[in-house]
Amino acid sequence: QVQLVESGGGLVQAGGSLRLSCAASGRTVSTYVMGWFRQAPGKERDFIASINMSAGSTDYAGSVKGRFTISRDNARNTVYLQMNSLKSEDTAVYYCAARPSTVLIRGRFDYDHWGQGTQVTVSS
Repeated sequence: QVQLVESGGGLVQAGGSLRLSCAASGRTVSTYVMGWFRQAPGKERDFIASINMSAGSTDYAGSVKGRFTISRDNARNTVYLQMNSLKSEDTAVYYCAARPSTVLIRGRFDYDHWGQGTQVTVSS
């Protein structure tokens, strides 16, 4: 079983940056796909980015492409989300997820393991 713990959320002004971390434990995720999702109040949980932990290939939602960067450190069993040029509409709870596959996918129901989430609030 994979346990995921997110960290790095907080309050930031519009235009600022944050880096989220997701540390995995229980087993190595080096052969997994790791994803980041976010959920704003009253809205669906939306895909943001994913990474193939083995190959390093990535996928991004259009709303964050060019502003957010997903990366991994297999030695630390950790995935990161660097968020730049933050906007008020980026305010949400951000979740890390893991999928035992090498295929990048955006559907939240395709991920098997989830973290508890970390709040990101962007003030305008």
